[in-house]
Amino acid sequence: MSVDPAFLGRREIATSEEMEQLGFRIGEQLEAGDLLILTGPLGAGKTTFTRGLAEGLGVRGPVQSPTFVIARTHPSLVGRAPLVHVDAYRLGSAAELEDLDLDLERSVVVIEWGRGMAEELAESWWDIELERPVGVSELDSADLDPSELDADAPRIVTIMREGTP
Repeated sequence: MSVDPAFLGRREIATSEEMEQLGFRIGEQLEAGDLLILTGPLGAGKTTFTRGLAEGLGVRGPVQSPTFVIARTHPSLVGRAPLVHVDAYRLGSAAELEDLDLDLERSVVVIEWGRGMAEELAESWWDIELERPVGVSELDSADLDPSELDADAPRIVTIMREGTP
């Protein structure tokens, strides 16, 4: 895993554009075999981050949430590793995630909602937690218009390296 350790830690991201830019800068450094587990409530910016990461990797888009298809593969346009974008929200267990037979060795894999399920897939991974503004709970988000969930508002992003490097 070759991502600059300067990305580790907690930071505030003010806009969707900044979230995509963070993803882009990280995506430029990723290599085949890298696993990123994204955690955060609806509207926290997981897919926005992944969209930037995909651009930094140089893969074919568009990048959209794979909620209903579970996983999408985005081939490289520049000879780098493809991106496998997974949404584990509808999966019930780590076994169901393993059943997807993800190409972890030759791809960069991003798993949204993967905490508690995806850690066994690799010896090491990036754990990225995205938090929405205080005052918007999961219960509140069910009543919000989707455009409100994506509205520019500060997010807190915490990036940690887990497992054995």
